[in-house]
Amino acid sequence: MKRFAVVSLIVLTVLCGLYFFNRYWIHRYDGLIARQAAVYRLDPDLVWSIIYEETYFSPWKSGRSGEIGLMQITPAVGREWAAETGMHELERQMTETPTSLLRDPERNIQIGCWYLEKIYEQYRDFPEPDSRVIAAYNAGPSRVAEWNKVAEGARQLSGDEFINKIEIPSTRAYVISILDRYHKLKRPAQSSTTPASAPSPATAH
Repeated sequence: MKRFAVVSLIVLTVLCGLYFFNRYWIHRYDGLIARQAAVYRLDPDLVWSIIYEETYFSPWKSGRSGEIGLMQITPAVGREWAAETGMHELERQMTETPTSLLRDPERNIQIGCWYLEKIYEQYRDFPEPDSRVIAAYNAGPSRVAEWNKVAEGARQLSGDEFINKIEIPSTRAYVISILDRYHKLKRPAQSSTTPASAPSPATAH
């Protein structure tokens, strides 16, 4: 009996340690996310949900197509961002040594938020734009433009209707997973106020 109690205490201690370490792990960039999301007028909860899906907050990760860092930024997007800043030294570094810049968590989140804002500019007037923005972040804006098409004079697709038109299964799963996580984050705030839907990041534009 005593041995069982000792083993149970050890297991409980390990589980508690893992729980608190995981909480630290997934929230250690919250300050950076909040700061950059505010600059680019995004909902930090959505940015957080995208990073969770992309890399589980692992800044060293690289993708199969050359994506780098927390938000899996491609060097091409990094160069586009650097060119728009007008800072020639950053543009040069992004051309010559993009990995070192894109592995930096703050720089990576900054560029990722900048890119998300550019996508939102295209879809902020559409119903439930989040699904389109997330899909474009994963599969590219040109594919989303095709999936988003409707007949001339027809109403725009709802968020769910758009998701059903996504032709790449992995992108559809990606969008659904991020939206599910994002909506769970918004739910506690909603339950403590009036039962209104959460504001979309696009409404901040």
